[in-house]
Amino acid sequence: MRSTRRTPVHNKPLLATAALAGAALLTACNSATSVPEPTGEGILAGVCPSTVVIQTDWYATPERAAAFQLVGPDGTVDVHKGAYTGPLADTGVNVEVRLGGPFLGGQPVPAQMYQDTSITLGFVPTDDAVRSAAKFPVTGVFASLDVNPQIVMWDPATYPQVKTWKDVAASGAPVVYSEGKIFMDYLIADGDVLPEQADASFDGTPSRFVAERGRVMQQGYVSNEPYRWEHDVTGWMKPVESLLVHESGYEIYPHAWSVRTGELDTLSGCLTALVPMLQQAQIDYVDDPEPVNAALLRIAETIPDGPPMTAAGNTDSVKVQLAQKIVGNGPDDTLGDFDTARVDRVITAVTPILRKRGVEVPDDVTADTIVTNRFIDPAIGLPTTP
Repeated sequence: MRSTRRTPVHNKPLLATAALAGAALLTACNSATSVPEPTGEGILAGVCPSTVVIQTDWYATPERAAAFQLVGPDGTVDVHKGAYTGPLADTGVNVEVRLGGPFLGGQPVPAQMYQDTSITLGFVPTDDAVRSAAKFPVTGVFASLDVNPQIVMWDPATYPQVKTWKDVAASGAPVVYSEGKIFMDYLIADGDVLPEQADASFDGTPSRFVAERGRVMQQGYVSNEPYRWEHDVTGWMKPVESLLVHESGYEIYPHAWSVRTGELDTLSGCLTALVPMLQQAQIDYVDDPEPVNAALLRIAETIPDGPPMTAAGNTDSVKVQLAQKIVGNGPDDTLGDFDTARVDRVITAVTPILRKRGVEVPDDVTADTIVTNRFIDPAIGLPTTP
């Protein structure tokens, strides 16, 4: 078994992850920057912004927990700003994790990053990186999730014949989703959902699914809704079945931690030291999720109007993320790197969809323009067996 366990990033003294920045950090930084010796303590001071701001795309959930793991379980919740803050171990910098959703004012993360340049890293799915390439170019430096947890789910008693995506189309069932989701255009183009099935009226609640007794199918996250429907949704309280959108061939990276493309070189010294810590944070979280899961509950209790959350649901989410390889090493032994051939396939798939919507997509967009593995430590990954 291959093991990469290191001291968790939210504990002191800082793990050996800081030391791995070593010579690479010294050569990557601007020559005018005074770089501390890579012994751990203070390793990011003067190299990264004094507060590393991470803009997420939604509320604080287990799928986004690597960001909160950087702060650890004892961070400060700012209810008005929608943020969770605290020191990044003994690195000499703080981390501010900002919630998305309503805190973004309806803007996609790339647009918010260009409006608010205090943001260091933003969560940008691959399809959004393509959509924003002309006006708000971003480059992903770390993928905390390898597989998109997005699903379409249904009642197995109502649709026992549905086992594959083609079965979804053959069922004729309404498929309820949030308007504007690019994945639905892809599913329709691929014949996995018929145009007349697509119903863009999803309001984020189980109400219609329950009211229609499972006659409709509905979007969700495999790491959230199936457990909640079975254990917490009044009027349902039974299992559902689902298919990952990823399995249809829509292979986006859902959370590519991205920087503004024009700042990639300016931030290179910081990213050289920081990105391995991001990799380790995701591993530390799934290895021992309960401390940060408790923090997620505290955030949910403090900041109103977020998705329903329970301790049992958070625990189950981590198990599902590992079982479904939502969190995983991908095709190699490294967690957090990008398969550039996969990214190119996504670009090929979404470009005609976006252009049909009137979105400008530059002709020269490739994997190399929207993601990079330059800062990834290939030695950091989940344990694997031969």
